[in-house]
Amino acid sequence: MCRYELAASEATRGGLSIRIFCSPVEHAVTGRAVTISAEVSNRGRKIMPFGLGFHPAFAWPLPGASGRAHTVTLDNEGEPGLVRLVGGLIDPAPLPSPFDKGRLVLDHGMFEQDAMIFPEGAGEGLRYGAEGGPALRFRFENLPNLALWTKPGAPFLCVEPWHGTAAQTGASGELSERPSTTLLAPGTTARFAFSVEIGQ
Repeated sequence: MCRYELAASEATRGGLSIRIFCSPVEHAVTGRAVTISAEVSNRGRKIMPFGLGFHPAFAWPLPGASGRAHTVTLDNEGEPGLVRLVGGLIDPAPLPSPFDKGRLVLDHGMFEQDAMIFPEGAGEGLRYGAEGGPALRFRFENLPNLALWTKPGAPFLCVEPWHGTAAQTGASGELSERPSTTLLAPGTTARFAFSVEIGQ
């Protein structure tokens, strides 16, 4: 297991009155799975708003699966609404879901308009894999938002679980008012985690 810790300091504050916090991140390997967790503790005296997300990238195509269709399949078989970024902000108007009964066949053209963001409804787990080939299974803890992203033509896919998104177009940019922002009370801790297991 590896543990990394970021705590508030003069360097992180940069001269601003940012609330006191501590945010350790752990990577733990068990069998064929790795779990990445993060905890955020509010050591200040006021409610602390924040968003947290992970940005891991995985080979696309997966090893030994060149030429095979790659899919993302949601455990809940959902068809969550899709939103896009406009100038770095989220356009809240939902677009038709690219999922069909929880299944999405990946194509690089899907990412010509940047990330595909699913603010809700993607569930707590998914499978990313090649048809008839290798796969990765994901489980999410306290991470209700999902984004899928790649640079068109690049050999990777980012599977990004979040708790908190960018501000919406036409809405307040205040962190406390952004979608899925966590409002952490003084003296409390919030935990977020995801695991990835090699499988079929």
